[in-house]
Amino acid sequence: MFEGFWLNISRYFSYFITITLGVLFFAFGWLVPLFKRPVTAIALVGFFVASLIFVALTLKAMLGLSPV
Repeated sequence: MFEGFWLNISRYFSYFITITLGVLFFAFGWLVPLFKRPVTAIALVGFFVASLIFVALTLKAMLGLSPV
């Protein structure tokens, strides 16, 4: 009954990693050509940093972690 238990568990883990990486590559694969030009690369990095700061500040305000 438990002969291949850990082998089966390891297969599920590798399947999860494979599916996750595939989704990430598909979702962000269209950004790779944009990083080849310095102007668009700087704009994208700026956009990502600004987005992270915006989300962090919004969550802080929503959760009441800092006075607004």
